[in-house]
Amino acid sequence: MAQAVKLNALETVLEELDYPISQAAVVDQCDDVTLILAEGEVNLAETVADSSGDTFASMDDLETEVFNLLPRNAVGEPFQSEGEG
Repeated sequence: MAQAVKLNALETVLEELDYPISQAAVVDQCDDVTLILAEGEVNLAETVADSSGDTFASMDDLETEVFNLLPRNAVGEPFQSEGEG
């Protein structure tokens, strides 16, 4: 069943996986997951397939890798702050 998940809810998808997990297993199990970014969307499996890592020891490791692989504008405009200046 295909899922569309906002980036801030990525953890809900990753916590369903069993760790440690191989890159190939993540690609296989997350093939139908689309991450909704601030600007656009990406397929989670395709994003993880671009990783140089073979295995992810924990959910935190995988989440960090996903964030490192996303485009710079995935969470919004660079250098913009939510607070008042």
